[in-house]
Amino acid sequence: MADKKIGIFAKYLTLWVTVCIILGSFIGILFPQVPQFLGTLEYAKVSIPVAILIWLMIYPMMLKVDFKSIKNSGRKPKGLVITLAVNWLLKPFTMYAISWFFLKVVFKAFIPHNLSTEYIAGAVLLGAAPCTAMVFVWSYLSDGEPGYTVVQVAINDLIILFAFTPIVALLLGVNSVTVPMDTLLLSVVLFVVIPLGAGFISRNLLLKRHSKDWFENIFCKKFDGITEVGLLLTLIIIFSFQGKTILENPLAIILIAIPLIIQTYFVFFIGISWSKLWKVPYQIAAPSAMIGASNFFELAVAVAISLFGLSSGATLVTVVGVLVEVPVMLHLVKITRSMKYKFHQLDAA
Repeated sequence: MADKKIGIFAKYLTLWVTVCIILGSFIGILFPQVPQFLGTLEYAKVSIPVAILIWLMIYPMMLKVDFKSIKNSGRKPKGLVITLAVNWLLKPFTMYAISWFFLKVVFKAFIPHNLSTEYIAGAVLLGAAPCTAMVFVWSYLSDGEPGYTVVQVAINDLIILFAFTPIVALLLGVNSVTVPMDTLLLSVVLFVVIPLGAGFISRNLLLKRHSKDWFENIFCKKFDGITEVGLLLTLIIIFSFQGKTILENPLAIILIAIPLIIQTYFVFFIGISWSKLWKVPYQIAAPSAMIGASNFFELAVAVAISLFGLSSGATLVTVVGVLVEVPVMLHLVKITRSMKYKFHQLDAA
């Protein structure tokens, strides 16, 4: 990976996340009036400050979605079939099963019943939201095909609009959590439809006036770091509400992380093994596996806040998902690159 480099924010995102968690927790403990004030800035269960930050996170990634490239995806269908099957027929349900087993059974003595239910809800939100942002980084580091990655992301974005709500409602209903469908739909509209539409309109208007090279290498570059900064500021706000919870039960972070990490590795190896079995070219297999393994945590955080509130266990789980995803995915990039030769042997066979 020596020849591949990413920005300092993305490279050390886990460190920045840890710092923001600590900072936010201390703010909540030492200055409780801060989260109390922020809690008043809500509309329809959506935090206005957090909504603004999440829009800042999602808009730059939506600019990269090229809808015109979708028409060419049929030429290499295997990678798309694997990604879509793993993301929508497997991942949400294995996330529910794994998190339920650990949080309700294995860790039953350590987590109160009601709180474990909230934790599972947060895990389901992560599992039902395939990655649409950092996957570009993982694809780049693993030598994936950029154009195909865009197609996969674009199609998953479109499917999120229709599949995310019913899958989450189904699984959370099974878990005895009442889901206000209007709030869930509002979250999808706010944090997927609107930024996706804004990105689509911006992209088309700017490409009509400027070259594609200017758009990709000058305009889009202006947003470098915006997503990460928005994420870090969001974490400070969120953890200002979580400070007391963490102080009273720091073990919760570790207990939550265990099923999330297991789920990530499990889904990745399903995707990469399937690709190898189907003799999918490495450049397509790599991003296919990465998208399934990683999560659209911005959406998961947004919906968790909308449904359960900033101080909920569900929101805590989605943030822990951010914390563990970066180091785990970097490890999976190394594993993927180590398998590159095996895929080339398949291509030559």
